[in-house]
Amino acid sequence: MSTVDAIHSSPRAEEVQRAADVFASGRYVDAAALAQSLTKRFPHHSFGWKLLGSAYGQMGRYADAITPLRTAAAIYPEDAEAHSNLGVSLGDIGQFDEAVECFRRALKIKPDYADAHNNLGWLLCKFGRLDESLSNLRRALEIDPGFNLAAFNLGYALLSNGSYVEGWPHYELRSMVRASELTNAASRLPFPQWRGESLRGKSLLLWPEQGFGDYVQLARYAPLLKERGVSRLTFICQSALKGLLATVDGIDDVIDAGNIPPYDYWSFPLSLPFHCGTTVETIPASLPYLRALPERREHWRQRLPRGFNVGLVWKGASGHANDGSRSLPGLSTLTRLWGIPGVNFVSLQKSAGEDDARTAGLPLTHLGSDIADFADTAAIVDQLDLVICVDTAVAHVAGALGKPCWVMLPAIGCDWRWMRDRSDSPWYPGALRLFRQKKPGEWSGVVDELVSALSEFVASRSPKIPG
Repeated sequence: MSTVDAIHSSPRAEEVQRAADVFASGRYVDAAALAQSLTKRFPHHSFGWKLLGSAYGQMGRYADAITPLRTAAAIYPEDAEAHSNLGVSLGDIGQFDEAVECFRRALKIKPDYADAHNNLGWLLCKFGRLDESLSNLRRALEIDPGFNLAAFNLGYALLSNGSYVEGWPHYELRSMVRASELTNAASRLPFPQWRGESLRGKSLLLWPEQGFGDYVQLARYAPLLKERGVSRLTFICQSALKGLLATVDGIDDVIDAGNIPPYDYWSFPLSLPFHCGTTVETIPASLPYLRALPERREHWRQRLPRGFNVGLVWKGASGHANDGSRSLPGLSTLTRLWGIPGVNFVSLQKSAGEDDARTAGLPLTHLGSDIADFADTAAIVDQLDLVICVDTAVAHVAGALGKPCWVMLPAIGCDWRWMRDRSDSPWYPGALRLFRQKKPGEWSGVVDELVSALSEFVASRSPKIPG
């Protein structure tokens, strides 16, 4: 084949359709293999490159997706989909400005491209530019009212903005667009999902859907559900949460997902704010609503040093979608805190990051390795003067206990519940203080603020010597 023939050759229509069908079926590894074959045989045709990049993107191989998608966009600059898909991958590796430009280029080519509006809106939400985000997400739904992902993303952005009344209904679509084993299992329960019906004299089962922190945060609704007349309220949870959730007023049973007796209804915990009509002003925020178990307190009291004790958690679970942004690189990021006299630091870190507690060369009482469950965590936190942590379940445990807790928040992908531009949380009033990154990946400014705040906090707690 001559060079001219190679440039002008194209894959057969049935070959393109087969590859597109494999991709549409979710068989992304197979789609990538077909795409690689196409790019070798038809290197000057954009379809194979776009399919390869899109398949890599669906597999989470965002860095690998960029070159094929750039190639596709260069071969056919008027392909709005290639530009939009390139924007998604660039955004997922933190190349915000170029990603935005890709989405804007796609929308210039195709102004009514709902996917591009949604992708741009979601990226802007992750980076905290909520006004622009809401505009693009609303436009995506104007173009395609049945676009569930855009509706969910809009709900997330609205909650981040504190617009709870409008946000909760959209956020209810999360189990449709982010299905998991947990949510799929709930759909197979032999009794109906609660949709806001009267609960007077009814039994209700709460079924977990996301992380430990969500469950701790939403356990506060148990007394409110009892006030609505729930006859029996049961929480399904993993063993790590059982002992702690059993201390919440209004919860009758805490069980695992084994042999479940019949109930009138089941619900996800994150649906409770929607069905209870929660606004920022009406969050049930009476603290504490969890308790530390006395026997656990006594056990851990003997392990704690005397004096002013500050608990530390510097990494969340590595499987979290935003963990690369929310977790610190390591304990050494907080080294300057040790320059504050009169403070004992206590590590609550489990799993990821535990080795830092032993190898950082900093004076530290490491308890994390011996913590068996969240009842242990609560028993320790309840005896500390302060907790400093990243956005992980420990923040919710401390807040639910009404203990002072300072939470370090990332600039990228800050969770909706912390909203934007606030240094406090209406979910944990008087307990949580929020320290936010100014630039993605830069924790030095947060640590500067922590050093200053901790110095003041220690001074305020020190006994005053009469002059």
